[in-house]
Amino acid sequence: MNWLQLHDRIPRLLPRRPAGGALLGLAFDQGRLEAAEVRRTNGSADLKHTLSVPLSLDLLTAEPELIGREIRKHLDAAGIRERRCAICLPMSWCLTLSVSLPELPEADLAGFLQIEAERGFPSSVDTLLVVESRSRTPAGQQHATLIAVPRHHLARLETVLRAAQLLPVSFSLGIASLQPADGAQGEGVLALVPGTIGTNLQVSCGGGIAVLRSLAASAESEGRMAGPAADQLAREIRITLGQLPPDVRDAIRCVRVFGRGEPVEGLTAELRSRFEPLGLRVEKVSEHAPDAFAVRLPGPAAVSPALTLALRRLDRQPVPLEFLPPKISRWKQIADRYASRKLAWGTAAAGAVVGLVALAFGVQQIQLLRWQARWDAVRQPVAELEALQQQIKEFRPWFDESFRSLTILQRLSEAFPEDGGVTAKTVEIRATGAVTCTGTARDQRTLYQALDRLRAAHEVRDVKVDQIRGRTPMQFTINFRWSGPATL
Repeated sequence: MNWLQLHDRIPRLLPRRPAGGALLGLAFDQGRLEAAEVRRTNGSADLKHTLSVPLSLDLLTAEPELIGREIRKHLDAAGIRERRCAICLPMSWCLTLSVSLPELPEADLAGFLQIEAERGFPSSVDTLLVVESRSRTPAGQQHATLIAVPRHHLARLETVLRAAQLLPVSFSLGIASLQPADGAQGEGVLALVPGTIGTNLQVSCGGGIAVLRSLAASAESEGRMAGPAADQLAREIRITLGQLPPDVRDAIRCVRVFGRGEPVEGLTAELRSRFEPLGLRVEKVSEHAPDAFAVRLPGPAAVSPALTLALRRLDRQPVPLEFLPPKISRWKQIADRYASRKLAWGTAAAGAVVGLVALAFGVQQIQLLRWQARWDAVRQPVAELEALQQQIKEFRPWFDESFRSLTILQRLSEAFPEDGGVTAKTVEIRATGAVTCTGTARDQRTLYQALDRLRAAHEVRDVKVDQIRGRTPMQFTINFRWSGPATL
């Protein structure tokens, strides 16, 4: 055993140091920054400082140094000095893919999920950091939800945090911390986290996450939690439930709304009137009880994704959906740096290897015979697995060969000016042909010129502007209907 292997075993040989210290929870979502500084002392947690402010700069478009300075300025104004932080990523960064798992050995499921990720995600899996959440339906069918975040976004966020003098210890999702998937073994839970410009939705069932979505509010209902907003949200919930397998849909018994304030109370009342007659229990969670976590709070605390993730991480509980990129150990870096010193030893060993060549041929022949015997033992299971793989290929669903999504994106890119005056952030394409595009434009004139070019496309119908915010640059949301070839 060399010294590097011995170092890797040290954490297992020495007793674990008890959890303690302080941690800062941060949540970036819907253009706002939420922070909660928690300090643990003797088995109890003390909430030192909280913060909730809008961010004037976008995490993906502005200079990282400027964003870091703005974050540092807000933290200093709130009296927050802690550097170690746990981050709740924006839900808009997430890509999701639902996969039904066949009855395969555990060793083969990783390769199966890798193939499904390459087929299902719109970009190469090498550019994504993918985590999985497995669940089992009441009927016994095993499913996996693949959740991916672009590695470029994570690297950019790490640069922003360095500029803000912060050290990340965890990247996760706020809604997954508020409603852990492993807490949904008995009954399915549909969790909602309303925000200023949308609502995050998660369906937990069978010990895992079945659905994870970010619902954007319409222009008429933005900033409100009742009336048109409740109607739109109820419709999206019904659509989500309708897309679930029947046994999973029947297992959903609770709709849980996380938040505080009169708007959330109004939304909860609206949802109760719509879903409790259908047998769904609607609950509102506005605060954490003092004994809600292993570390006891001094009193009730307002519900917050940042606070929840910080408490779970501070108590060394498993963090759901960890997206923090793995780091290379400092010991391994040192070993790689001084690996050239082994060259001299390798030269001396080469002379000894020459003398062992004859013996090596004999050993090789013995190994060949042993592996041949082992292959004969597993030949039949391998043949059965290959037959199963052929059945999987034969019964895979048909796919649309009209390239509808790519054609829609092509028409959008042709309508936008080449100088970057109009850019798209998100494009949502529904099966009905409805397309929603959000983005930024340099000014109103440039935006309307792009819309005129979009209307000129013969496949595009009913181009409407749903929302325009700001001036230079301005944020917009447009809807139109695609009348090209339909999906098979």
